[in-house]
Amino acid sequence: MAKPAILVSRAVFAEVIDRLTACCAVDYHDADAPLPPDQLAARLAGKQGALSFLTDRIDAAVLAGAPCLKAVCNVAVGYNNFDLPALTQAGVMATNTPRVLDETTADTAWALILATARRVVGADRWVRAGQWQGWKFHDDWLGADVHHATLGILGMGRIGRAVARRATGFSMRVIYHNRTRLDPDLEAGATWVDMTDLLRKADFLVLMVPYSPATHHLIGAAELAAMKPTAHLINVARGGVVDDAALIEALHLCRIAGAGLDVFENEPALDPRFCALDKVVLTPHIGSSTRATRLAMAMLAADNLIAALSGQRPPNLLNPEVLKEKIS
Repeated sequence: MAKPAILVSRAVFAEVIDRLTACCAVDYHDADAPLPPDQLAARLAGKQGALSFLTDRIDAAVLAGAPCLKAVCNVAVGYNNFDLPALTQAGVMATNTPRVLDETTADTAWALILATARRVVGADRWVRAGQWQGWKFHDDWLGADVHHATLGILGMGRIGRAVARRATGFSMRVIYHNRTRLDPDLEAGATWVDMTDLLRKADFLVLMVPYSPATHHLIGAAELAAMKPTAHLINVARGGVVDDAALIEALHLCRIAGAGLDVFENEPALDPRFCALDKVVLTPHIGSSTRATRLAMAMLAADNLIAALSGQRPPNLLNPEVLKEKIS
């Protein structure tokens, strides 16, 4: 029996390619840059499956040229690159890679909390530029205490809870907002508050909501104005959850004290005004970026794809109604 033909749309670990090659005929785009949309569509034609990335837009137009496609498996927990209704309509299984990146992304959130609060990046630049002339008591690098501060989490899912657990060592008060309050055994000492109180009380506000039309610009000018002028905003969720233009204005006008950002609107086309602000720490979407975690993500995506193409239910199926339709 011929092996199913699949596309791996971006450079990935050799171990993952070896695993896929054992059971699939792999068309491998061995470059760490996304395929242009027309090339992506062309290379999906005739394929039964795809190992995809957040940079790959899979929509109705792409699916129309890939009638053999059975599964697309994202190497990511997010899937806003998928037109999920179109995939379901076409009978194509879609999967993601939840859980394996939770702790690593929580670590990144904390790296940004500490770096932003204590102005680590700016101080590092200052020293490297030879501008440090000696220790001062009332110096130019006065930051904010993290210990005993109030940590606010918007989106208390698995990663949000991992961020909250780390706050214990800093003796922080933790508050959170979800549309639905968690069961008490999952709150782990955190307190549910409404959105107004979250914005008003948080010293460090960490965003952990997925991107969707409902969360587009969830944090905009009004929300930033409601925060403390001493507060810091941390975004390791998705670009577009924050109105970047409004955030730049809020930082410029000192409406909030600082921000730590791993994601941006229209990335990698970063708004250049961010680079002129010394109150913001910028990282290039590295929330899950350790070798161990990225390998685990890619292997889980491969497991999803192999299962889907061998007639099994993938471990992380996003549109199970596809299977129900096939059964009926």
